[in-house]
Amino acid sequence: MKVSAAVAGGLAGTLTVASLHEAMRRMTPDAPRMDLLDMDLIRKGLKTVHKKVPEKDELQRWAVGGELVADTAYYSLAGMGGKKGAWLRGAVLGLVAGITAVVLPKPLGLPADPSNKTVGTQLMTVGLYLAGGLVAAAVAQLVEHAQSSGEADVDVPARTERYEEYPAGQYVL
Repeated sequence: MKVSAAVAGGLAGTLTVASLHEAMRRMTPDAPRMDLLDMDLIRKGLKTVHKKVPEKDELQRWAVGGELVADTAYYSLAGMGGKKGAWLRGAVLGLVAGITAVVLPKPLGLPADPSNKTVGTQLMTVGLYLAGGLVAAAVAQLVEHAQSSGEADVDVPARTERYEEYPAGQYVL
């Protein structure tokens, strides 16, 4: 697949994860709080290198920006390679991201609650990232198909006629 199709899929996967995450957060108190985990990870990294940790709002902007760039690059991998393996790559990428989001916080010295509060939280976390991977694969394939069939090309015919303006601001050929 073309890089543009893969990146489009990656961005779609990222936006899917972010949208579902926000919807879950508003619907249930047991929803994964990956936003909090991301901010804790940045905070810990900055403290490790003895840098000033920004205020919560600024830290959240850093986390959102980092997620956008990193997740888009990550989910773009679903669209790299042949079309036949896109769904499998998307599913594997999503499952790996979800499982590591559940398993790694504690060994990394981060709070486990954002992705491990309950069994439901753990399942939602894995499902969230799995959905992102599958959407990335689907969109990458759709964009690739549109590009290869020429549907993405917009053909706008050139006009050489003059337009005349009428008093009411209407234009007529």
